[in-house]
Amino acid sequence: MLTLKAFHIIFVVSWFAGLFYLPRLFVNHAMADDAATRDRLALMELKLYRFMTPLGILAVGLGFWLWFGYGFAGGWLHAKTTLVLGLIGYHLYCGKLMRDFTAGRNTRSHVWFRVFNEVPVLVLVVVTFLVVLKPF
Repeated sequence: MLTLKAFHIIFVVSWFAGLFYLPRLFVNHAMADDAATRDRLALMELKLYRFMTPLGILAVGLGFWLWFGYGFAGGWLHAKTTLVLGLIGYHLYCGKLMRDFTAGRNTRSHVWFRVFNEVPVLVLVVVTFLVVLKPF
């Protein structure tokens, strides 16, 4: 089980790297003035999204495997699971935003994307404290 836990942590860290970087690409994309830069950023976004999606699936899958394998109970785990479900929604919404950029339908400013970029940071902080402290 410890090996599974190690792989879970590796995939979570990798998934979060993508969740941190993709919205930063959106910030740059929202500020881009020329078509070549927008096209380059759209390609980078697509490649990153395709790379980070399997990492997220593996992170979540191993997390559920650990949950059922260890039989964890407690409110902290339910809170963590709720936050992870929110991250899955965030990930999928990033995919929608990416498709909007590719189709030229983005209506949001770079400032909005700067704020949007902070969501996974906040979730990471809360989840880390929940896992380490198990407050309830």
